[in-house]
Amino acid sequence: TPASSQPRVPASPHPRVPASPASPHASIPYNQGLISVHSINAVFSVLMTSAQLSLKPSRAPIPTAYFVLLAAAAAACVLFASIPRTGLATVPTMPSVRYGRSYSTVTPTKQRQMIMPRFVNRGRNRRMEWMRASLTEEEEIDTTAGKGAERLDAQDVDYDLRLLQDRPEVVLEHLRARRAKDEVIDAVGRIGSLNEQRRQLIKKRDGALNTRKQLSAEIGKLMRSGNEDGVDDIKKQVEAANREASNVEETLAKVEEECNGLFSRLPNLLDLRVPDGESDEDNLLVSQWGDEFKREGEHMRWHDEIATNIGGYASESAVKISGARFSVLGGALARLERALSQFMLDTHTNEHGYVEHSVPFIVSRRTLEGTGQLPKFEDDLFQTNHDVGGMDSFLIPTAEVPLTSLFRDDILQEDQLPISLVAHTPCFRAESDSGGRDTRGLLRQHQFHKVELVRICSKDASNDLHEEMVNHSENILKALKLPYRKVRLCSGDIGFSARHCYDLEVWMPGQNQYREIASISNCGDFQARRMALRYKPAEKDQEEGGNQANKKGGKGKKGGKKTVFCHTMNGSGVAVGRALVAILENYQNEDGSVTVPDVLKPYMGGIDKLQPLTEAQKKLVALK
Repeated sequence: TPASSQPRVPASPHPRVPASPASPHASIPYNQGLISVHSINAVFSVLMTSAQLSLKPSRAPIPTAYFVLLAAAAAACVLFASIPRTGLATVPTMPSVRYGRSYSTVTPTKQRQMIMPRFVNRGRNRRMEWMRASLTEEEEIDTTAGKGAERLDAQDVDYDLRLLQDRPEVVLEHLRARRAKDEVIDAVGRIGSLNEQRRQLIKKRDGALNTRKQLSAEIGKLMRSGNEDGVDDIKKQVEAANREASNVEETLAKVEEECNGLFSRLPNLLDLRVPDGESDEDNLLVSQWGDEFKREGEHMRWHDEIATNIGGYASESAVKISGARFSVLGGALARLERALSQFMLDTHTNEHGYVEHSVPFIVSRRTLEGTGQLPKFEDDLFQTNHDVGGMDSFLIPTAEVPLTSLFRDDILQEDQLPISLVAHTPCFRAESDSGGRDTRGLLRQHQFHKVELVRICSKDASNDLHEEMVNHSENILKALKLPYRKVRLCSGDIGFSARHCYDLEVWMPGQNQYREIASISNCGDFQARRMALRYKPAEKDQEEGGNQANKKGGKGKKGGKKTVFCHTMNGSGVAVGRALVAILENYQNEDGSVTVPDVLKPYMGGIDKLQPLTEAQKKLVALK
């Protein structure tokens, strides 16, 4: 493949790059290899100078020691020359941060030639489209390198206050990988000191209560014996112990409130597969599908222009009744949006085994705290005046919130797992952090429709079920024949509650770039801990756990842990509004019509094309 079409191989973030299988000497660090080459050049220069000096008769005789050094230098040159050139002039295999390609015989010059990013200037993210020689349909890319392998593994740790007290370095390392703000990182130390203060207060309170108990028993003995001398003094001591316990309890409540408040603002720990990175530009491409359906060109129009041309999009009407970032769809376009929702629900329930649910669109503060939207993202939510058990309430940002919370505070049996749920709901988001991006068309709305997938499972099944859920979302895009790519989010771009996340990005020819259409996250036990969602392992697992506890000197089956926190995952299956935008742009025709995808035709009542307005209809719309 020509060097100009090779994908970029970013420099290794590690101090020592891995050895290349094609070069036995490629384990030499790249900089060290360059130094070795320069060292050889320097030795050759010394040899040439020495030879010139020795050939001039006017010079004084050269000492014998100098010739000994000269012979040693010559021997060193012969030794270096005997090393294969691939060990010095070759760039060792770099981590496959973008596409997993290895280059065992790439010189520094060729490496510079391979850096050919093509920036996409339109849209929110300015993603890089890395030029590639070939990518077969749904080609799976090797992403085993360039990941977060140097982070401390948090796979089996209990993410609770004890972890921050005993092993704060684990949490700190993952927070730094997430590029957390200083106040979040500082909170770890503050939580540790508060937790220690809490322990001391509990000890002090228990001591006061124990003193009260002993004194009360002593009063009883004196009263029974008829010796009431000193009873009044002891009663005063009991009252003092009561006051001390009450004061400590009050202080303890404040400490616990602050501690829990800080802890609730800490994001999830990361899976080791999550690559390190600053932003979405550092996300890893995993696979790409549908290049044969990909359309490009300056003639491709934006979805809002197409929708207006077919008479189904009235942005001015939405602004009149609701303000900016709302939309009104009508006619065949509204029916196409409904067809998408029905198709997605039918696919996920009939083919993928999810159980459809209809859920409330208003939820309590506690519900949003359980799934991780609160307290951090309160500015992005729409608050209501509806009271829920003395708590304030909000419109749902996604159906993930009510679906996952259906099992809050429950203890399930392992044979009930996995639980697979799906719902189609409107989603409400204030988009306070959008910074004025994507104001055109239907891309970023305060209210949009989405089909949401949720799974609740055991720890052992978590990773496999997450990958399966990603495939379920991909199946929707494949059925619609929409070109897309799958990326693994880096540590600086992944969501608050997620420990591992994939984004599906659909091709938008009018915008000439890929845009996110689904995000599928594995949250591990992060949400389950916040909402006290647990399950009882099967009897066999409990026996094995008991045996292991006995080996470690624990209490075994009877005294061991009998419940385990569930793992939760959620994902778009997919965003209906973005899918509608993708269909308008990918299925547009030169005459202004839009072809209906084959899988949606049964839901469209025989309509196979959305036709543009006639001139008379356009005049009527303009008059209105």
